[in-house]
Amino acid sequence: MKDSSPLVRERHVVDDSACPNLQGALELVGRRWTGGILAAAGHGARRFGEYRAMVSGISDRLLSQRLKELEAEGLIERTVVPTTPVQIRYSLAPDGHALVEALQPLAQWSARRSASVGAAPARRLGA
Repeated sequence: MKDSSPLVRERHVVDDSACPNLQGALELVGRRWTGGILAAAGHGARRFGEYRAMVSGISDRLLSQRLKELEAEGLIERTVVPTTPVQIRYSLAPDGHALVEALQPLAQWSARRSASVGAAPARRLGA
């Protein structure tokens, strides 16, 4: 008997070769503080102190480590401004903007889900 409900779609084979890529992306954004750092960048944080102020509870050491990781992944751009003293600025790279945009539906889903189960709403990434 064929089910004709709109929830039943054509059967597709899962391509195992794509799974490690998705898993790696999920692990990257799932690291503690990464979401907050990306959100802070999307909300205009540029200097280290601005990130520290916007990401409540993160230590200087861990913030520095996460910024380096996100830079290495091509999600954050680090710019050195040759002034006295030297200024370091961070901003979302194009891939970082794309990631924050891609995460918006997940953040919205999380907020709706939190509201329905009575938990605190999730903070919106980016904008």
